[in-house]
Amino acid sequence: MKTMSEEVLIEVCVDSVASAVAAQRGGADCIELCSDLLEGGVTASAGLLATVRSRISIGLHTIIRPRPGDFCYTDEEFEVMLRDIEIAKEAGADGVVVGVLEAAGTVDIRRTRMLVEAARPLAVTFHRAFDMCLDQLASLEDVCTTGVDRLLTSGGEQQCQQGIATIAQLVRRSQGRIAIMAGGGIRHHNVAEIIGRTGVREIHVGLGTPVASPALSGKPRISVGKARGQEYERTEVLEENVRELKQAISLAALR
Repeated sequence: MKTMSEEVLIEVCVDSVASAVAAQRGGADCIELCSDLLEGGVTASAGLLATVRSRISIGLHTIIRPRPGDFCYTDEEFEVMLRDIEIAKEAGADGVVVGVLEAAGTVDIRRTRMLVEAARPLAVTFHRAFDMCLDQLASLEDVCTTGVDRLLTSGGEQQCQQGIATIAQLVRRSQGRIAIMAGGGIRHHNVAEIIGRTGVREIHVGLGTPVASPALSGKPRISVGKARGQEYERTEVLEENVRELKQAISLAALR
């Protein structure tokens, strides 16, 4: 008989080689590789993608998002996405993570299908752009039509706990056509409740922990980036946090 931890796929969102390695050591099944997590994640560089691939053996899914902000892309931005998918395939990624919306707040079925076709035979996830759609249940049907393998969602809310009821509905309505992956604010203290009440068998977690900067001196009054005062702040995924999450799932299965 399988334990809950064996049945539940854990994907960890990372933005560095160190975090990817820590996720694998902690027992993650796969990672989602991004850059610029302060902006919700954009496509990682070819160098980061190749280096992470050389350091881990678990699944590697990379986000294909050419810029921060909304998910309505110009023709030029869409061309960038197609080229980034080719780079991901050449680098040995196992999957890509995409999301394209229409201006009206619905799924752009045509262009998402084009991304899926370009990505095959890699796995394809539709990311949390879905949570920006105006009607989650109607948009589920659109996502299924695109041919993606899974849908990452917080149920149209900021975090999964607020969207539990909707996620549960999405799981029921998907009827095995695609996998529903819950993501958004999942930690060791709430993972069992989210899994138990929604029925998901895949979860997406951040688990970023602040780490000290190695810089011995600096100028905190100057901000190079948009987030003022954060030049000397960053986060990493720690192996022990991934392990703690897995343990919480295992303990829940024994109750």
